[in-house]
Amino acid sequence: MLRYLTAGESHGSHEIAILEGIPANLDLKESDIQKDLDRRRGGIGRGGRGHIEKDQVKIISGVRLGKTIGSPIALLIENLDSVNWQSKVTSNSNPRPGHVDLAGSLKYHFSDIRNVLERASARETVMRVAVGAICRKLISILGMEITSRIIQIGSARHTPKLMDEEILKAIKNKDSLGGVIEIIAHNVPVGLGSHVHYDRKLDGILAQHLMSIPSVKALEIGDGFKNAGKYGSDVQDEIFYESHHFFRKTNRLGGIEGGISNGEDIICRVYHKPLSTLGRPLNTVDIKTKKQSKALIERSDVCVIPRAGVISEATVAFVLAQTALEKFGGDTTTEFMRNYEGYINTLTTI
Repeated sequence: MLRYLTAGESHGSHEIAILEGIPANLDLKESDIQKDLDRRRGGIGRGGRGHIEKDQVKIISGVRLGKTIGSPIALLIENLDSVNWQSKVTSNSNPRPGHVDLAGSLKYHFSDIRNVLERASARETVMRVAVGAICRKLISILGMEITSRIIQIGSARHTPKLMDEEILKAIKNKDSLGGVIEIIAHNVPVGLGSHVHYDRKLDGILAQHLMSIPSVKALEIGDGFKNAGKYGSDVQDEIFYESHHFFRKTNRLGGIEGGISNGEDIICRVYHKPLSTLGRPLNTVDIKTKKQSKALIERSDVCVIPRAGVISEATVAFVLAQTALEKFGGDTTTEFMRNYEGYINTLTTI
């Protein structure tokens, strides 16, 4: 079973992850992880912290002489900005609308919202990207690849220049922007996931993981939203057969039918709401005094979309690695590949 845990607060000393279940003998170096972490740091609309953090990953365990050894892989990234906050991190009781500040404080009986926001921060996604990079390396030996692209930022769609202008406008207005990112998983074999139980459906698993990314408020697979307003005859992807291979000429369902991958590309789109921290804060209520107040102003990005694609890619990589290991198994990459190839060969005999 493939699983991971992360630990760490936004301004704590380190971010930590433990990934368990990667087969032995996978070639893995810190540089394999670092290239995805570097992608997460780039792009317009970044807050000041982006100039401080280097996100240099260290592999603490689970890898020896450049190969995984089957034991849990521990990863560590230092929060360089933590030293700047040792004297700054003070109590705050003005929750931000749209953030977990209030709900988390009520749930855990805190009067200081920082006890919630430090862990809820999207800083935690640095470890999701690190974990996802390892999963990406694993599924690549089966030929799977994952890419992403920006569909929309604010009201601007597809055109990078207009998207950048939207972000610059938001910076000027001390506001924030959301957007839409499309993630495509290529060369996914038929048969990942299952129709037999709700919690084994591949689209359900993807939805749970992608919706857990901070600021994501909606998800569609394939032409999900468009399909809801069409006739079935205009939506279903017709089936063809050639050279011992079933295939589709369209992919409106995004590569998943009934909870199982069907061999086409898996296409997901995530919809990020604008971030909750605003330079011109909204009205709120002070938790302690119960008086009307202005929300906390915290250093924050204006728009995460330019660098959020790699977070979604990492998330999809984990899910595909998890479901591929469930399907094919193996304590080593050799077993994993052998089982995969045996399965693929059986498909031509049906």
